[in-house]
Amino acid sequence: MTDTPARLLSLLSLLQTPREWPGSELAQRLGVSVRTIRRDIDRLRELDYPVEATLGAEGGYRLVAGAAMPPLVLDDEEAVAIAVGLRAGAGHAIEGVEEASVRALAKLEQVLPGRLRQRVSALQSATVALTRGDGASVDPRTLTTMASAVAGPERLRFAYRARDAVATRRLVEPYRLVSTGSRWYLVAYDLEREDWRTFRVDRVGDAFATGARFTPRKMPMDAQAFVRRGLRGGETYTADVTFAVGADRLPVWLPADAVAVAVAGAGGGTRVRFGSGDAPEWLAARLALTGLPFTVHGPAVLAAGAAALGARLTRAADGVGA
Repeated sequence: MTDTPARLLSLLSLLQTPREWPGSELAQRLGVSVRTIRRDIDRLRELDYPVEATLGAEGGYRLVAGAAMPPLVLDDEEAVAIAVGLRAGAGHAIEGVEEASVRALAKLEQVLPGRLRQRVSALQSATVALTRGDGASVDPRTLTTMASAVAGPERLRFAYRARDAVATRRLVEPYRLVSTGSRWYLVAYDLEREDWRTFRVDRVGDAFATGARFTPRKMPMDAQAFVRRGLRGGETYTADVTFAVGADRLPVWLPADAVAVAVAGAGGGTRVRFGSGDAPEWLAARLALTGLPFTVHGPAVLAAGAAALGARLTRAADGVGA
């Protein structure tokens, strides 16, 4: 292989596999001399790729963790596998999948060749995922379009179906994508209504970036808080719950600013206080789905939501065997 840039990319692709490569094997793979491999390794180091060498008759090379992550070189199968996995997670708003996953998917799909995009689409259409919660699935292409427009920043047009089924066309300046664990929301400035709005992504269709750049406006509050306020009709509350487990077993979806305190005494457990904009009955359902014993201390709306959920489930169970 006489093309130096192409050879360096091939060498980097080999080094990114989790193993140590003898210089002679790399030379054989690339069809060059061991001396050329040494020179190419030096070039990669000059480009800040942390290549480590081991001593010995053969000598070996491997890529180690550095201060920054260098660009990855993926083969066709690896690129397709990552894209399908990210699409599945983003499209169903699986708990724990945050906006970073959507940004990664947007970057990957931007550089995928057409032939690989077809393979990703074919695999995605043949895949059925089991999801948690009652969130509607969304088209991953819509999410990646939105994520790219947010990063632009670039104005976005789309069709939108409101809660009352009224269909409209929107032109917005997208600010942030927010995942609640059950649904995706877009926070954006609506240019026609001249105000900030929250849009459920599963109600969006035909989204496309217009190509028109904009200077981001200052939001009146944090995007997550804005979405929570909208879910509660402008209200938020502080949930006060004790879980009968240690802090190391608390639900992963609790917000990062949650305050957790160990409960003294024979019963033990962990008392947690955290802000929420979720409907109280929905939050009660999320607490129940953890499978952990818990006690609601407040507020009254959350306690009432838990009671209403319990009564509903009891009525449903009463019909078993009838």
